[in-house]
Amino acid sequence: MPQVFREAVSLDQLNALSGNTAIQSLGIVFSAAGEDWLQATMPVDERTRQPYGILHGGASVLLAETLGSSAGNLCVDTAKQICVGLEINANHVRAVRSGTVTGTARALHVGRSTQLWEIRIEDEQGRLVCISRLTLAVVAAGHG
Repeated sequence: MPQVFREAVSLDQLNALSGNTAIQSLGIVFSAAGEDWLQATMPVDERTRQPYGILHGGASVLLAETLGSSAGNLCVDTAKQICVGLEINANHVRAVRSGTVTGTARALHVGRSTQLWEIRIEDEQGRLVCISRLTLAVVAAGHG
């Protein structure tokens, strides 16, 4: 897919916007970006594990939605439009007990009224942990 972001991605700006949110609370950090993809890491620790000691599926979905929504909003003029989640699904493939997971959102479709993003979450060995698909609605700013 050709470049989809409106301008060069500032990881510092994305991380600053995450302050005082669930994103910051779970330790999610934007770490890399390309022309049509965005990446972030999340620790597997007491903030993100479920009672049986493995990565909580909800934490994986929060990482996926964070990546997809953030990437989607990089494709629009946020003074006029914003992207909001319509539907997300996730398949949890592998358990992780510690370390860091890395999520990568890639654009599948960037349209005028909807966007579709695929988010792959992998462990430190590059093994698939979760695969998610996020549909976003593109709406007028202030009407999300």
